[in-house]
Amino acid sequence: MPRRTSSVTRRTRPPRLRLPAPPRKRLGQHFLHDAAILDRIVREGGFAADEQVLEIGGGTGELTERLARVVEHVVSVEIDETLCRHLRARMAPYPNCGVVCADVLAYPPHVLLAQGGGHLPYVVAGNIPYYITAPILRHFLTAEFRPTRMVLLLQREVAETLAAKPGKMTLLSVSVQLYASVRILFTVPPEAFTPPPRVESAVVRLDVHSRPVIDVEDEERFFAVVRAGFRNPRKQLHNAIAQGLWLPSGAAPDLLRAAGIDPTRRAQTLTLEEWERLARAYGALKRQIDERRASR
Repeated sequence: MPRRTSSVTRRTRPPRLRLPAPPRKRLGQHFLHDAAILDRIVREGGFAADEQVLEIGGGTGELTERLARVVEHVVSVEIDETLCRHLRARMAPYPNCGVVCADVLAYPPHVLLAQGGGHLPYVVAGNIPYYITAPILRHFLTAEFRPTRMVLLLQREVAETLAAKPGKMTLLSVSVQLYASVRILFTVPPEAFTPPPRVESAVVRLDVHSRPVIDVEDEERFFAVVRAGFRNPRKQLHNAIAQGLWLPSGAAPDLLRAAGIDPTRRAQTLTLEEWERLARAYGALKRQIDERRASR
């Protein structure tokens, strides 16, 4: 269950980093430079001496070096070639760190680990570019070999979405909470970065389950139903799923009732268990229709 967040106290702005190259806006580069916050990430992230860490976006190496001092091995994945060269030079004194110059989304996690000298099981850490937060979460949480934990620095609004309760759920909330328990550790002000972003950030911890937190009969069907429900989140569910799923005319209200859900509710109010009941009811309805067609 998500806990109440604790904010980082705003204080005199620390000096900005001297960067090896100008930040690239296309890559969403904002480098965390506040030493106290970096130390707090390592401390509250629970990193241990026997862990393998896959870092997303090593950047200038501020977090990379702190992790290498604590854990067994760090594999830092960085897409920017200039920063890769900088990272390799900075991390040369640390034999327990490998730098992989690659797009983290282009390879399975276990492949990146192997390229950097690491191995399974592993933990993920990183300051995530805001514009690819959802693809990164999907990439790791649906991977063949999932991490045991993820400690990520994200846009605060996104972190709050991940930790949302029924009533404020989104497609992203459902997608993440199916696989992991979410906890916001603390917030981070814009002045802690070089260059400062326009929004506040937050450090979030995801403790990843070995299997989905509820018993899902068919994950593909589950997400098809969830996507249909959130396609028009302001609409009542019977209208949203009628437009997002293949259903006989007028069947949506009865389908929802069969799952024990009031047809006038909206998608953001459903629990994971209710989504699965709806997905199973939809699967049963499709089978009935297929059987009728086959018997003709």
